[in-house]
Amino acid sequence: MTFGRPLEEDLLSEHCVEVEWIRGGADFGLRYDRAHVWRFDSGIEVPASSDPGLLGDPTRVDPEEAFVAAISSCHMLWFLHLAADHGHVVDRYVDNAVGTMQRDATGVTWISEVDLRPTIEWAGRAPSSSDVDALHHASHERCFIANSVRSKITVHGV
Repeated sequence: MTFGRPLEEDLLSEHCVEVEWIRGGADFGLRYDRAHVWRFDSGIEVPASSDPGLLGDPTRVDPEEAFVAAISSCHMLWFLHLAADHGHVVDRYVDNAVGTMQRDATGVTWISEVDLRPTIEWAGRAPSSSDVDALHHASHERCFIANSVRSKITVHGV
């Protein structure tokens, strides 16, 4: 299976995933099985489905959860990088992120807001609240995912 293609000079990287759904002989009507698989170029497979409210399998990841996780993960990775760059040592970072769906003025449903709620444990002396806020701001500015979406992203707390 080939996931990539040669990159053009102005293209920094390409991230490919194979998404596969198979009917498998089952009836195909409005209640079809939403279960499918995401295959990443690393070889990892993630069982996926639609949201349980949309007839999805609650034991699988749904695209909306993955969207929120991607934003949270990207922010966290930048935060950890910048904290290390500033000489701070993070022992633990936990984010209980929440994505909120709503309908826009035209009736389109979208994830309008993602709230990041990180709790950070520091080794030694923790940086000041203003330094932590600055790290979060800089992380948000650098996050590739945040720079790619129109959803409002808010980081709560220190």
